This record gives sequence, structure tokens and C-alpha cells, in this order.
Amino acid sequence: MPSAIPFLSGAMPETGHLDEFNSDPVKLMHRSYAECGEISEFDLGGLRTVLLVGPEAHEAFFRSPDEQLSAAQAYQMMVPVFGEGVQYGAPPDIERQQLKMQVQGLKHDRMVNYAGIVEQEAQEFLCDWDDSGEFDIYEAFTKLTLKTSTHCLLGADFRYQLTEEFAELYHDLEDGLAPSSLSDPFQDAERFRRRDRARERLEELISARVQQRRESGGWEHDMLQIYMDSTYSDGRKLTDHEITGMVIWFMFAGHHTSSNTTAWTLLEIARNPQYKERLFAEIDALFAGEQALSLKGLRDIPLLEGFIRESLRLHPPLNVITRRVMSDWQYKTFTVRAGMNIIVCPHVSHKLPEFFDKPEAFDPDRKPPANLFAEIPFGGGRHKCIGNGFAILQVKAILSTLLHQYDFELTAPPESYGEIMPALILRPTDPCILSYCKRPAS
Repeated sequence: MPSAIPFLSGAMPETGHLDEFNSDPVKLMHRSYAECGEISEFDLGGLRTVLLVGPEAHEAFFRSPDEQLSAAQAYQMMVPVFGEGVQYGAPPDIERQQLKMQVQGLKHDRMVNYAGIVEQEAQEFLCDWDDSGEFDIYEAFTKLTLKTSTHCLLGADFRYQLTEEFAELYHDLEDGLAPSSLSDPFQDAERFRRRDRARERLEELISARVQQRRESGGWEHDMLQIYMDSTYSDGRKLTDHEITGMVIWFMFAGHHTSSNTTAWTLLEIARNPQYKERLFAEIDALFAGEQALSLKGLRDIPLLEGFIRESLRLHPPLNVITRRVMSDWQYKTFTVRAGMNIIVCPHVSHKLPEFFDKPEAFDPDRKPPANLFAEIPFGGGRHKCIGNGFAILQVKAILSTLLHQYDFELTAPPESYGEIMPALILRPTDPCILSYCKRPAS
């Protein structure tokens, strides 16, 4: 017999659960699961939305074809950010070709080059540090990973021409992804007008960089070169508008994850000092006899990898993974009607005790769950985040460089470091201060 999807309590007469979602989307989704179980429904101002929780539901969700569960239709809030004609604003065939272009930049020879660039940027980041001090990890890593991403994407010249304007423009794009954008990405509000102005100005800056390289006849080992050299199946090259969108797309895929995960991981290292002796020994061995970090070496640091993986489990950056239902979708005895949205939330699913022993505890030695769909920090299926490999490379290279030289400690009680989600990305509360102290020479 068909079953009715449980509807979350507390809906307001006109707006449903929209105000609660806009205030704290993760909290609402935890409440929805606690009250209703693996499938629940809530109302985002007229957009009926279903939450799925658990690996069985995740697998059904991620394995469903785009024709039935559409990422493009669900992520229309990204179209003003990336631009028309790029990813979610492009026809499916064009999007697939653009994805192949992005993947070109993640091949082994490129990643080898990126490892050295990230270490270089991390060393420059430390140049102004004294033997001891304090710093805001979220603010610092947001700036550092913007530099590393820009260096890898657009080349050294652009990176060292980077001004405060570029960082501010990127911030305005991010700010345009407030939770309210999920239900209406084109609403008349100042933060969305700033988003649109930032997109226009970024296109001016990136187009100028493209033109400069064309005129010079130069060639560089970066993502921009891939975009400039790539062609569609009909022989057409990318326009400057599309190149800008591809840059922003990759920045969002790699920068968001890397900045937040670097901050969360270092915070958890400071919160769990019982692992430091092992961690320092592992990091020091990585640098022993090497002039620079290598991609090969970064693949063999199991404890740091455990810290990163566990940080992603407890503090996944992206917690609204959504699809628009294009035709009625069946899950067990439940029918989700066309026109509704479906969401999976890693922050909820990663706390299930049946798949994670003592789920609230931080354990860098925790083994991954047997079910691949139980742990989904980067999503799953064909729309799994393409920038995850690049992001994790950045996290490893930055933290290895810092931990080889410095120790880090909390400046406040552990419980005072909380979570907020102002723009669909989970980040530490502001400020998020750690102290640092120079480690003795090994």
C-alpha cells in the first residue's frame, strides 16, 4: 500500500518552514529526521521538499537518472554565479563536455604541479609568523586557499597581481548563496545584486587575463590554459564568458571544501592533543630527506588523512545536496511527486549510530563504513564534487607544511568552537582563534 510521507511539524501558515530553514538549515534537517525518520517532508515557502536519510535512501537518490531527479533544476541558484551556458545553466550535452574539460586539470601531471604550488603558498603564508602568536583559522585559510586555488587555476602572474578586490568579489559571490537562494535565487535583495555585480567584474578581470595570454603567445601549466585550448565536439572554443564560469565553477568546487576542511581539521588536531606525538612523527617523516612535498608523499600520511576524513564526517562542508523531481519518484512505499525537491544531508547521515560507533566522538583512526553510501561528504553518483581531489591535496599540503614547523592549541574551551551555515557551506563560528608555537628543530 502507498504510504504518506511524514510531514514535519511547526509549519507556518504562509511560509511553511522557510524561516526556520533560512535561519539554520542543518538544525531543521536534524529535527526533521528525529521527528519523522528516514523520509520526511517540509515546506520551503511553497517548495515542497523531501529529506532522505541513510545509505539505502542515498543510493536510490544518487543512482537515479538526471531525467527523473535533476541536479540542474535544483541548483538554479548557481546559474547567476557560474553564468548562463555553464554547468547548471547549460544543456546536458554541453555540461558533460565542460565536465570533461574540468577533469583534464585533475590528471596526475597537473596534480604533481599543484602540490608544489600549494606548499610554496603555505611557506609564504608562514613568512610573517613569529615563534608564537594567535590567528583566526577560518579567516586565514579562506585567504590562503583563495591564493592557492587562483595560482593553480590562473597562473603565477595573475596570482601575484591578486588584489583585495578579487577576494571581495569572490566573497560577494559566496554571499549570494544564502539558504534563501535555494527557493528563490533571483529575488530582489542587496546581497543578490552584489552577487550579480561581482560576477560581471570577475568576467572583466578573467577576460583581461585571457586576452593578455593570447597576445603574449605564452603557455602555462594551469587550468586557464586548459579552458583556452579546449574545444566542444563541434569545434567551437569556449567564450570568455564560459571560461569565467568554468573558473568560478572550479573555484567553488575546490576552494570551499579546502578552506573549511583545513580549518576544521586543524581545530580538531588542537582539540585532540593525545594524537599529536604520532601526527608530528608522521609529518616529520614526510619531509625527511625531501626538498619539497611530493604528490607521492602526500598519499602516505594515514593519521593526517584520518583527521581530514573524520573532520569531513563531523563537519561536512556541503549539507544541502538536492535534486528536482521531474517525474514521480518511488522510494519503497513512498511516492515523491514531480515538482518537489529532494535533499540529502551529510551532517545528519554521518551521525547515525548504526553506521558510526559513538558518532559524536572524534576518532581519526575510525575505519570507513562498509556501505559506500553511508559517508557522503562530496555527494555521490555522476554529480559527485569534481574538486574533491584538488581540495584534499590542498588540505594535506597546507597542514603538512604548517605542522612540520608549528604546534597549535585552543585559546578557548573546546565547546566554544561551534558551527554556522550562513551560505549553504558549514563553517566554524566567528572568530575561530588558535594559538601557535614554533616546534623545536628535529
